[in-house]
Amino acid sequence: MSKSIKLLAALGLVAGLAACGQQEEEVVIVDPEPISVEPVYTGKYK
Repeated sequence: MSKSIKLLAALGLVAGLAACGQQEEEVVIVDPEPISVEPVYTGKYK
């Protein structure tokens, strides 16, 4: 292989390792929605 192909392969490998190496998990906290009470049937026009 020529030197340019080896150099490009090495740079690609280093770039791939750098991109995958320092990933941190993002923690997402979601507040639960309040529980609503269903309306009670009290008649037609009450």
